[in-house]
Amino acid sequence: MNDIRQLAQYAPEGIEQKWARTWEQEGLFAPSADAAGDPFVITLPPPNVTGVLHMGHCLSNAIQDVLIRWMRMRGRPTLWVPGTDHASIATEQVVSKNLRAEGLDKHAMGREAFLERAWAWKHQTHGVITSQLRRLGCSLDWPREAFTMDEARSHAVAHAFVTLREQGLIVRDLYLVNWCPHCLTAISDDEVDHREVQGAMWRLRYPLADGEGHVTVATTRPETMFGDTAVAVHPDDPERRHLIGRRVKLPLTGREIPIIGDHHADPEKGTGFVKITPAHDPNDFEVGRRHGLPQVVCIDERGVMNAAAGAFAGLDRFAARRAVLAALQEQGLHDGEAKNVHQVGHHDRCGHIIEPYLSRQWFLRMAPLAAAGVRAVDDGTITLLPERWVGVYHNWLGNIRDWCISRQLWWGHRIPVWNCDDCGLEICRVDAPTACPGCGSAALTQDPDVLDTWFSSWLWTFSPLGWPRDTQDLRAYHPTSVLVTGPDIIFFWVARMIMASYHFLGEPPFREVLFHGLVRDAEGRKMSKSLGNSPDPVELMEKYGADALRMSMVMLTPTGQDVFFGEETLEVGRNFCNKVFQASKLVLGAWDESGLDAGSDGAAAGAATTCDLGVLADLAADPAAAAAALWGQVFGAPPAFAFRASHLELEDLWIMNRLAAVAAEVDGNLEKRRLNDAAYAAYNFFRHELCDWYLEAVKPRLRDADRRREAAALAVVALGASYKLLHPVMPFITEELWSWLPPARGRLMVSPFPVGDGARLPWAAPAARFAQVVETVGVIRSLRTDLDVPPGRRGTAVLRAADPARRAELAQDAGLIALLAKLEAVEVVEGGPDPHPAGTGVAGAVEVFLLMKGLVDLERERARLGKELDKAVAFVEANRRKLTNESFIARAPAEVVARQQEMLAESEARAEALRRRLDALGD
Repeated sequence: MNDIRQLAQYAPEGIEQKWARTWEQEGLFAPSADAAGDPFVITLPPPNVTGVLHMGHCLSNAIQDVLIRWMRMRGRPTLWVPGTDHASIATEQVVSKNLRAEGLDKHAMGREAFLERAWAWKHQTHGVITSQLRRLGCSLDWPREAFTMDEARSHAVAHAFVTLREQGLIVRDLYLVNWCPHCLTAISDDEVDHREVQGAMWRLRYPLADGEGHVTVATTRPETMFGDTAVAVHPDDPERRHLIGRRVKLPLTGREIPIIGDHHADPEKGTGFVKITPAHDPNDFEVGRRHGLPQVVCIDERGVMNAAAGAFAGLDRFAARRAVLAALQEQGLHDGEAKNVHQVGHHDRCGHIIEPYLSRQWFLRMAPLAAAGVRAVDDGTITLLPERWVGVYHNWLGNIRDWCISRQLWWGHRIPVWNCDDCGLEICRVDAPTACPGCGSAALTQDPDVLDTWFSSWLWTFSPLGWPRDTQDLRAYHPTSVLVTGPDIIFFWVARMIMASYHFLGEPPFREVLFHGLVRDAEGRKMSKSLGNSPDPVELMEKYGADALRMSMVMLTPTGQDVFFGEETLEVGRNFCNKVFQASKLVLGAWDESGLDAGSDGAAAGAATTCDLGVLADLAADPAAAAAALWGQVFGAPPAFAFRASHLELEDLWIMNRLAAVAAEVDGNLEKRRLNDAAYAAYNFFRHELCDWYLEAVKPRLRDADRRREAAALAVVALGASYKLLHPVMPFITEELWSWLPPARGRLMVSPFPVGDGARLPWAAPAARFAQVVETVGVIRSLRTDLDVPPGRRGTAVLRAADPARRAELAQDAGLIALLAKLEAVEVVEGGPDPHPAGTGVAGAVEVFLLMKGLVDLERERARLGKELDKAVAFVEANRRKLTNESFIARAPAEVVARQQEMLAESEARAEALRRRLDALGD
């Protein structure tokens, strides 16, 4: 007897850590060389090395591990590739913040010293992240771990850049980009968070240069007027097109600018006149290109007005806005304002307002890559689940823009481009050149910028497998099988990975994308550190256990939907772990007392290739042979004893039927990626069907030496099958308890997963009969609750059925019903008057009467029900008065009136139920 059986409650401390070490030390996370079939591969969405994992990571990683463990048990070669992401801008921000806290400045210390600190931070957080993944039970193949900035991945990134540059798909251009004045870098369109802001629309007068009047423009950004190089009207605007070709004086400057005709101007919006600022507005940038307009930059990279702003130079852009408006007001050129709610771009990392900024950057032409991405989803090569994301995906690809891939940062992949200081030649190479191939000069300067973080991430399904080298891993494990991620990065990552894989390898990166929802708190808010509503997953695992956390999150999370998480939800998982533990102790104790031989042939569970519970249907005519076959399928070897057909009871056939059914249900739901339904099916089977019904039904047999064998053996085999079904979601406790099952051999995590055929279930008639027992007992239990019968008090139930065959079954099952309903006796009758006094109910075609004599203090119950009835009647009358009050009906909102009507119906039904219960008590 091991110490675990001596515990009163299950305690995961030590057990989870033990198995995490054991599995890894035994190399069980690597793809099995003996496995057959196509490999099942997932590459872990690499967590950023900016800190620690959060609840969203827990959900995503639990989902991935469920799929990986399930497929490993299904016998497929299974690989889950681990890795972490350097998270360029996020890591640089964290390290810079840490330096400022020490009184240091990154620019003062220089690039190389800063990078040393960044690498030190990476090494520190990397260890924390990987320990958290192990603590959660993630069965990642750690020897294959990759980091987006390790030597192999850096080589892959440089190779991709050089290839795309040589193909003309990467270009460097002066272009209007999204610029963050706080982070001092360009960012891509997908990193801009557009937020609704309450602002204003100001009307400004621009005098005509010839002094004959003025035009009025409307703008939300008057401070950018110093960058205006034209005013546009629609060329077909009958009221304004006559002004095309004339010029206006730009207020607060000495410049004149032309009035041009362009379709960008909408006569129905604003004033019909549009100020054109090519260096500070993306639409104006395109207008400026069409008309060859100058590009005047008036705001610098820090969001401060430059010399082009004249007297306003040196002011912050928002301070300049106020000063400009005041100056225009003073000159009579401010023509009013109106409130205006509009979208303003913010950096999704730091939250600062983005500045459209004219800058020379590197861009990747995306349109040539997008077609393959569209085709892969359209023709079913790649499946997106849930399907509602297909439209979002297509909409983005249909409106795709070039990707700004350069960042003005230090931490990241340095752009592999050098310029010769002597002849100016550009050199784009994977490896750093030592001399200019044009003039031979050694004076070479590398581009100071780094690549966008996502430029390494979009290679993630194949770079960890060795690309661009032609490796055995790449040939064997690519394309991968499933990507599990949140829909918030469908543009950043998912679509780009699809395009990259098709471009570089000519094949999809994965066959399926499974989107999960966000983790929100109980109030529906997204969990975040700033709100203080994101708990530490490690603290939760220390308190409740990793299995409890996994089970609670997976079972309570429908596919693709957001999770509303409160710590109390973990009680579900913890209580269930304890239920599994207690039931196992009960069954193992009975097994020990049975004296049965578990078998000693040394067969390893891992040696078995299948656990097909569908074989039960083929052997239904011989229940003893079927029970032996079930044992063999679950434990990988035949039993060392014989099942006796004469000792197999109704409940035994039912539990074998239900095992075959739940195996098919769990496996089928996992196949459909309905992980919550799979988890619930396994949970419901164990907690209710096995514990509440089967183990309760066989308890007398387990205490009877002559009848113990079959009950103990089937209870053990039901435990073994349940551990297998639960293992993908709750790996630690199931592996631990499997190790204490006498017939179990090898590790549970590499034993075959139970499968079945839901259309071919054995013993349908006996199973239906036991289900009727369950229904009948359920009615009796409800009556006991309604009548407030003390748990230890036993009485008599009368079951009345008109059908002779049904009466015969009830008579045969009366003892079982009495046992499960905790009754002294069960009587079966054909007809006659209703027993009185009695609680009454119906179970199918059977009338159920729970006799109150000896169970209930009738006088006390009459008094109690009378008081409840008086309250219910008073509540009914109060509701009726309110609903007949014309003032209430006229003034109350419709939904309030409807709710009051519902309350009246509910209270009337309750009053009627109480009258029936009082009548049943008699006088």
